[in-house]
Amino acid sequence: MNKLRIYLDTSVVNFLFAEDAPDFRRVTEDFFAVHAQKYELFASEVVVLEISRDPNPEHRRRLLDALRHHPIAMLPSNLEIERLADLYLAQGIIPATKREDALHVAHATVHSLDILLSWNFKHLANVRREALISALNQQQGYGHALRLLSPLEVEDENQT
Repeated sequence: MNKLRIYLDTSVVNFLFAEDAPDFRRVTEDFFAVHAQKYELFASEVVVLEISRDPNPEHRRRLLDALRHHPIAMLPSNLEIERLADLYLAQGIIPATKREDALHVAHATVHSLDILLSWNFKHLANVRREALISALNQQQGYGHALRLLSPLEVEDENQT
């Protein structure tokens, strides 16, 4: 069986160091320590860009080190990703102020990944957003199903 291909948004890396959310931090640490080798992991320069905006230099360094420490392949950008992200924004599927979120989804879609993993329940990892993204992706000719899940859901999937 082929490994699931998972795109990690910035929130997943961030929660490796979330002092204020110990339960989510534990699940994220478990994902990387126990489950990550079961998958092919991907991110993009959008993750690096978001991390580079972190005002705390020590936190920023730890996040970038985490990206380098784990087997995460960086996906290339292209005009198709930009176009698709613009469609998510124009159709109100992703709020206009959340361009990076739209780019995360577009990367995962264009590169035919199986899961976009996020702790962002409001704009990404929720069933309503997944349905809207799926409908637009189908309309645009992307037939590969993209799931929007949290690390908690992926962890649970592998407990059986």
